[in-house]
Amino acid sequence: MDKIRVGISACLLGQPVRFDGGHKQSQYCQEDLTPFFEFLPLCPEMAIGMGSPRKSIRLVQKDDQILVRSKDGSLDVTQALTDYSTDKVETLADLGGYLFCAKSPTCGMERVTLYRGDTDYAEKDGVGVFAKALMQRYPNLPVEETGRLHDMAIRDNFFTRVFAYRDWHQWIAGGLSAARLTDFHARYKYLLMAHDPVGYRALGPLLANPGDNLEAVAAHYFSGFMQVLKHHASRKNNTNVMQHIQGYFKQQLSASAKAELTETIEKYRIGLLPFLVPLTLINHHLRMHKVDYISKQIYLNPHPEALKLRYAL
Repeated sequence: MDKIRVGISACLLGQPVRFDGGHKQSQYCQEDLTPFFEFLPLCPEMAIGMGSPRKSIRLVQKDDQILVRSKDGSLDVTQALTDYSTDKVETLADLGGYLFCAKSPTCGMERVTLYRGDTDYAEKDGVGVFAKALMQRYPNLPVEETGRLHDMAIRDNFFTRVFAYRDWHQWIAGGLSAARLTDFHARYKYLLMAHDPVGYRALGPLLANPGDNLEAVAAHYFSGFMQVLKHHASRKNNTNVMQHIQGYFKQQLSASAKAELTETIEKYRIGLLPFLVPLTLINHHLRMHKVDYISKQIYLNPHPEALKLRYAL
């Protein structure tokens, strides 16, 4: 499997590009993720020639404008950062995801400190200049802040979206047709149900009668597809999905095997077992009793097992 190209704030890879000459190296990114991803490190502030160390900058709201400048106002890089961000994001269409450094006036994807005018009054409702430009240009691109990846549910959700995003682009590269769109949707049925059953049900009708404008339908579908995956898979939804899958084995399993699977799923539902236990049992039965439709379900393996993403779900 080819590595997925993922953009990342350069400081997270240990590059000394921060305003104080330091970095915010992420051991998880450098050690755990490098076997699977090709990182593209970027630092917008360095890219516009600010150097390191440098005077720190912050987001300032003045009237209806968001400025990027130093605290004393002697340095204003609003236009330079805006121009760089606008131009740079146009070169990043091949990315499969992006990992941002939190709180940065350029790279923070949310909750960045935003100062009001020339005062020290601020609220955490800003978005970094570069991060905002990237997310607006590629609204379906999976993005996350590395600090939030300590939460296993957020980590699982992000990488689920990254691999689904790559899968979509590889799938349509093989040719766009109504049949291929339907096949793609069928493979993701149970993963979508686990993330957002209502959203899943809304996607199906989009493919029922695509008509002549297949590209527009595909774009609309993919946007909804990625929005559904932004919802975190819940214990309730996972239980429902596994019960659906269990139904495909009703002819193959013995009474005792059915009872064991039912009990294991129920123990997961009430929190006595982790998600991997019933999922492993389902995969075991699938190896023993081939069920083609279930074998194709991305839900069972949405990302490489070596990433260890489902251990805490």
